[in-house]
Amino acid sequence: MLILYQLHNVKHHEVFLTVLFDIQISDNWPGYSLDLFTYPQHYYGDLEYVLIPHGIIVDRTERLAKDIMQDIGDNDIVVLCVLKGGYKFCADLVEHIKNLSRNSERFISMKVDFVRLKSYHNDQSMQDMQIIGGDDLSKLTGKDIVGTGRTMKVLLNNIEKYKPKMIKVASLLVKRTSRPDGYRPDYYGFEIPDLFVVGYALDYNEHFRDLNHICVINDHGKAKYRV
Repeated sequence: MLILYQLHNVKHHEVFLTVLFDIQISDNWPGYSLDLFTYPQHYYGDLEYVLIPHGIIVDRTERLAKDIMQDIGDNDIVVLCVLKGGYKFCADLVEHIKNLSRNSERFISMKVDFVRLKSYHNDQSMQDMQIIGGDDLSKLTGKDIVGTGRTMKVLLNNIEKYKPKMIKVASLLVKRTSRPDGYRPDYYGFEIPDLFVVGYALDYNEHFRDLNHICVINDHGKAKYRV
């Protein structure tokens, strides 16, 4: 059972245990002070706070790998990584699955392919989605597919016409939104408020991919890197 409670009127370090055990980050969660962590100096002044520290991301990803292993073990799967924002999550998730497979009687044979979905201009989501790259998707016929990424509907429509045996979607983050078209993946790491976040390969106009923590960008950062 996850701990589902929120502490109020306390300092950043005093609420550490709350987010550690709660994958649903509330709208009034104040985040962690940037002073508690190290991060690239070229981003000083560009961030509001740390939403999810890197260590918690790693632990949660390992748990997702265990869940996927239990559900899909003894099957050959194709991992379709959605670039660019999904590459670190995908790489870490695949590595955890491999480690579990090596130390288990249930062996998973994996192949990894990559596609890119372009869906943002600055911090605004675009209505038109572009699918870039990837090998011939007809090779997915009859396969088990595990997709990783934050934008999946358009891609899933393209994959399903090749009739894979099974499709599962894993995403590190799910944004809590009032929009009726919000997609819910089969596996996800954290449910977060409807914020524009960067770090852990998530970018703002190709910046912040080298940031290990997931952070909220401030207005200064948006203006600085706007195109």
